Amino acid sequence: MTVCWLATATYEDVAALDRSRAIAVVPLGATEAHGPHLPLSTDGIIAEAMARSGAERLSAEGATVVVIPTVALTPAPFAEAFPGTLSVRPETLIALLEDVADGMAAQGFTRLVFISAHLDPTHLRAVREAVETIRADGLRVAFPDLTRKACASRLGEEFQTGACHAGRFETSIVLAERPELVRAIQRSLAPNPNSLSVAIRAGQGTFAEAGGPRAYFGWPADASAEEGRTLIDTLGAILAEAALPLLHDD
Repeated sequence: MTVCWLATATYEDVAALDRSRAIAVVPLGATEAHGPHLPLSTDGIIAEAMARSGAERLSAEGATVVVIPTVALTPAPFAEAFPGTLSVRPETLIALLEDVADGMAAQGFTRLVFISAHLDPTHLRAVREAVETIRADGLRVAFPDLTRKACASRLGEEFQTGACHAGRFETSIVLAERPELVRAIQRSLAPNPNSLSVAIRAGQGTFAEAGGPRAYFGWPADASAEEGRTLIDTLGAILAEAALPLLHDD
């Protein structure tokens, strides 16, 4: 019945919560190149939109939700060659997530959901490793991995092709959330159908190797705010579906 954004809450706000039954959501983004039209903070914008949509759904189900400040510095080796990208070591992220979980547990939180709009494989491996350690330490944890078929099949045709970095999928969501940050060049960008998922399976490790010299893949010119709002709603549903079982896992 409550949604608390930790960054704007006071300590008394948090003290008043039933923390033993609350769900803590940890959004994960990145600071990395997203084509010539989207901001470096794109993944964080998407993760926060997913957190808000999912938290609203969970609150409507009677849950108390606490949204942690978005983690914006994560492993991003695919984009390291592009100015502005800030990539950290996987072990740095693992240690950070484990420390966040320890800190939340010390305050009485027992249920965590990690969500990530950043899909670099090095980053995702680090998140999965951290989640397993946190779960082994006794916390109830969920991580709806958007790259898994069960999630990806709900996020549109472009997403399923793997050609979806700064393309129609991500651009639509930023148009819905922060339209003032989308550069006008978006409307004139040619399609780039090269699939990042195919490139990853082939052992390629950078956007340039994968066929994305301008750090975008997919069909950004086809994006729309309307589609973005639909995608945000779907992302929120994915989050809520992953989190609700934690309330019944006593």
